[in-house]
Amino acid sequence: MRLRWVTQTQFAGVYVALEKGFYKQAGLDVKINPGGPNISTETLVGSGADTFAVSGATDAILFAREKKLPIVAIGMTLQTTPYAFVSHQASSIKSVKDFSGKTVSAWFTGSQYQLFTALGNEGVDQKSVSIVSQPFSMQPFIDGKYDVSTVTMYNELLVLKDKNVAVNIFRADAYGVRVQDNAIITSEKMIKDKPEVVQAFLNATLRGWKYAIQNQPEAVDIVMKNGSGLNKTHQTNMLAAYAQLMQAAQGKTRGLGWVDLEAATITNANLLKYQALKSSIDVGPAFTNQFWDKVPAEYKLP
Repeated sequence: MRLRWVTQTQFAGVYVALEKGFYKQAGLDVKINPGGPNISTETLVGSGADTFAVSGATDAILFAREKKLPIVAIGMTLQTTPYAFVSHQASSIKSVKDFSGKTVSAWFTGSQYQLFTALGNEGVDQKSVSIVSQPFSMQPFIDGKYDVSTVTMYNELLVLKDKNVAVNIFRADAYGVRVQDNAIITSEKMIKDKPEVVQAFLNATLRGWKYAIQNQPEAVDIVMKNGSGLNKTHQTNMLAAYAQLMQAAQGKTRGLGWVDLEAATITNANLLKYQALKSSIDVGPAFTNQFWDKVPAEYKLP
């Protein structure tokens, strides 16, 4: 199992599933490999180097499929986009419409298209906004280098809160962005050759996530044991925010990990609109609920 980033409570469910023996009980011997800024989980899974991974958002799957990587999203951890845009509370920027004429930073890893969508839905000409690449540090925003910056609700926003930086928050999903994130992926080959392993893995992973959500202090301790240099307070707050995003939108009714195929179709259309994709991607082979449908209800219903 390859993570899309370093060890933190963003991946608590996976570590819990390993620690509590859920993978072992499912007949699996699982090793968790951390990710990082220069690691492409889609490439590693597509090549067969890793069996499963936590990938990026809906758009990351579509970009990978355009590159002919044979990956499939079998689950979506976050039921709504975790991205939001922030301005300093004392500024005159009180809505996305106010982004016009301002400098806005975004990660050019796919999140910029959520910014484009929000601007378009608010009738803001993209050319009227100075959109720049954002570093992984929030310090430039804190220092006033950018008028608006991008954050995730479970990480960078918490960093700002910890530093007592008062901000206005503009959630991407409040401006018509319908994107899921942190996909659980595997390869077409695994689905074809070992569907029982894919099913067992998704069962155990969602079981781990449900346990982590219901037992957050224990889950934080498990992650802390597996990571290094982690701040327990930050990891506790991260898991609480992450759990809310997992149970947002359809997460409360359908359950943890559901794949929103309609959202994938909408994202595909938006990426075409902004010329991020050269041609339309067939959503059917790229996303599936065939395994999620068979996950026992007690493992995925909140």
